[in-house]
Amino acid sequence: MLKRSLIIACLMMLVSACATFYEASQGFNHEFENGNINEALTQLKNDKQYHKANVQLLYYLNVGVLRSMKGEYAKSNKAFEKAFLFGEDYKVNYFTEAASFLTNPGITLYRGEDHENLLPLYYKALNYLKLNQYEDALVECRRLNIRLQQLSDKYANPQKYQRDAFIHNLMGIIYQANGDWNNAFIAYRNALEIYNEDYTTMFNVHAPEQLKRDLLISAWRLGFTDEYTLFRDQFGWSDFDPNSQADADLVFMWHNGLGPVKSEWSINFAITGGPDNLVVLENAGKSLSFPFPVYDNDERKSLKDLEMFRVAFPKYVERPLYFSAASITTNGHNYPLELAEDINKIAFKSLEDRMALEFSKTLLRAALKKAAEHSLKKEHEGWGAVLGAVNAMSEKADTRNWQTLPHSISYARVPLHEGANETQFTITGPDGKDTQYSFTYQAQKGQTLFHTFTSLEAKPARN
Repeated sequence: MLKRSLIIACLMMLVSACATFYEASQGFNHEFENGNINEALTQLKNDKQYHKANVQLLYYLNVGVLRSMKGEYAKSNKAFEKAFLFGEDYKVNYFTEAASFLTNPGITLYRGEDHENLLPLYYKALNYLKLNQYEDALVECRRLNIRLQQLSDKYANPQKYQRDAFIHNLMGIIYQANGDWNNAFIAYRNALEIYNEDYTTMFNVHAPEQLKRDLLISAWRLGFTDEYTLFRDQFGWSDFDPNSQADADLVFMWHNGLGPVKSEWSINFAITGGPDNLVVLENAGKSLSFPFPVYDNDERKSLKDLEMFRVAFPKYVERPLYFSAASITTNGHNYPLELAEDINKIAFKSLEDRMALEFSKTLLRAALKKAAEHSLKKEHEGWGAVLGAVNAMSEKADTRNWQTLPHSISYARVPLHEGANETQFTITGPDGKDTQYSFTYQAQKGQTLFHTFTSLEAKPARN
């Protein structure tokens, strides 16, 4: 039987607000989505929600994004490093974990979704590349490799998001920029495999043509003639010339749109009788049935008599893309940017992959709430009624997530000549309307330059 002290503590920890995490930070989100980065940073620093101990990870992640967009790459990396260490060193607070089963999971430490734990290292690597600190970028590559292995070990089911093709592709690009062709080839080959085996079916994202070109060039430079011929024939590129080489390269990353935000949905369950020591949480309309053990005879009998109750679950809400395509023109040639990572779809897939666990934890929470309510009613009818009201108000899904991520990432590798290079970056919006930006890149022979462009425009959120 649950102790009254724990119940009272849970009452004290109850957050009664009904707003989602996104809605509770409208000031910050408004400034960020309108491109007011300085104002967004000020709002973030003053946002009481983001200074709670249980969302430190999200605070550092957002600071990292904002600092990077301001061109403060060293400060950005300090924030992302704090986020990385936070993810590595978190300690379980068993009191709040237990209390969450009597309130809601929003009071626990937020540890991030799988993709949210990979992308800080992506940002760090890009920041180092823009600072021309290639060795430091390679360190982030090695850390990414460890995180990818941890992700792969986490899931046995190949239908889950357990490998990231874009991150492998990025590692190949960084290795190539550093002249490490052997590791570049391995990374490109791994990326191609994951695009073909995972991304094509899960996310409808295919291997970029640029990845195929980089794979062939790296195989040719290493003298891997068998591998070169195998992949060239597989791609159907019999006329591919691996010897064509520009003075320098520009790797242009386009962060397009805004990633999804978490909201919640709810469903009504009734508690019915079950065999032996079980009661069953059931929604007949959706054919959902979850058995739950209750060993106290009195509690089991009372639980079976309880009325229907609401249970809340998290869901993602997409912020659809405003811009549909982009390209770069330089020296009389046009280079389309290719989709390499659909963060929106990965987020939806990650949540879907763990919904069975989410259901079981949420229904366990609901059953424990009802058991606590019944136990307290035995001692004091009034207190039991109060707890029943608190249970109803506190039933809330965990809607925290990293909300400054882009909807998707596209890229192009653009050949440059030594010296100044004038370029036009063109993005296509609704009705085929184009918006153009001009950039000049000063390149040295053999150099790979990196540039990130962020488009924050998005269509209204779609449930």
